[in-house]
Amino acid sequence: MRSSQAKNPVNASAFQLEARLSQRKSLSAVVGLGYVGLPLAVEIANSGYDVVGIDLSQHVVDTINAGRSHIADVAHELVNGHVQTGRLRASTDAAALAQCDTICVCVPTPLNKIKDPDLSFVIAAATSIRDHLRAGQLIILESTTYPGTTREVFLPILEQSGLKLDEDFFVCFSPERVDPGNTKWHTRNTPKVIGGLTQLSVDMGVHFYGSIFETMVPVESAEAAELVKVYENTFRMVNIALANEMAMTCDRLGLDVWGVIEAAATKPFGFMKFTPGPGLGGHCIPLDPHYLSWKMRTLEFKTRLIELASEINSDMPGYVVRKVASALNDTSRALRGSWILVLGIAYKKDINDMRESPALEIIRLLQQGGAQVLYHDPHCDIIEDDGHTRITGLPMRSVPLTPGLLAALDAAVIVTDHTAVDYEEVAAHAALVVDTRGVMRNIKSRARLVGLSGTETVPVNEMPPIYAIAG
Repeated sequence: MRSSQAKNPVNASAFQLEARLSQRKSLSAVVGLGYVGLPLAVEIANSGYDVVGIDLSQHVVDTINAGRSHIADVAHELVNGHVQTGRLRASTDAAALAQCDTICVCVPTPLNKIKDPDLSFVIAAATSIRDHLRAGQLIILESTTYPGTTREVFLPILEQSGLKLDEDFFVCFSPERVDPGNTKWHTRNTPKVIGGLTQLSVDMGVHFYGSIFETMVPVESAEAAELVKVYENTFRMVNIALANEMAMTCDRLGLDVWGVIEAAATKPFGFMKFTPGPGLGGHCIPLDPHYLSWKMRTLEFKTRLIELASEINSDMPGYVVRKVASALNDTSRALRGSWILVLGIAYKKDINDMRESPALEIIRLLQQGGAQVLYHDPHCDIIEDDGHTRITGLPMRSVPLTPGLLAALDAAVIVTDHTAVDYEEVAAHAALVVDTRGVMRNIKSRARLVGLSGTETVPVNEMPPIYAIAG
């Protein structure tokens, strides 16, 4: 890359920042040390920069300063190694931002009760940065949001300091692409999209992040980078909704949705495999498309496909509970008074993240119908009352999965297909299993099996084989 000094020789701030970054003499800050911020802080430290993490939680700060990780995808050894060398430290004091040359903002961007964007954490972070802003700083917002946030909300707060964009400081947006539990694609090797409020800003952003990430993907503006992230997750949300609707279609037709999808996936072009399930979970897919919908409503444009897909996905927990009630009714039992075990409450397999998990809504609906609900999850020991979870009897703890428990239940509902769960034991001892993930299809079972669609009770090994015929 050409030097920013050559492009703008009078910009002393850019020249000095570029020099400090090149020599690894800069101090970096990461604001927000959650699922995105801590992995990013560790990668920045891995690249030879000193890092200070800023977080509101004293517990998180104390955990990191003790050399431990509170994020499953970040090993304790990595955190401890950087803490011991002094390369990584954490603090609740935003005053540390004044000493930093680069500031990466990784704070939550939830939705409010009516599914409009809640930018309170972004605004709070921008205000803290403004109060300690100085010449020569690069600020990169990573929090997922709607196109226009960086320029229309974030930048005006920074400019309240009296400093000027491109003259004194530089601003980019670079969407996080963290996939919890993914062992192949992680922070460093996932291509990094970045867009700046100006060309000089994106030049400085690429210079910094290019020394941390393997592949940089610059785009035309911060708005383009913001849209990239919400488009990625909208794409997934819409296709998951189609798979969920296909499950309901197959149910009406008496067909096995998993067999239909697997056969369709043999097409080597023009098809991408998505699978149905009990609903959407995690911080990204259930929320991000609503940021785009909200923005487009302000421009008098209705994102009809997003709204419809959201409606389909939001109904899946109710669809699952109706399946449970119907299956119980077939054995002359009512949902009210039945003992139900929910297997898996993390939003996806083999992680401990319960954010927006459909399992929580399934538990709530089962309780609302009068069922007595237990859960087992090898990764999530407890569901605590956070003020938002509408489950009764909190805190609720995971129960051991034993043959005696399974035999005593009226039904077991597989919501999250964790690898560590012994599904053959479930098949051997439970009387009724409602399987929302298709994991029981290749297991011979004494239990009555009910899936998301029609003929899932037919074992896979009894289905017609797929032959490859040459000639």
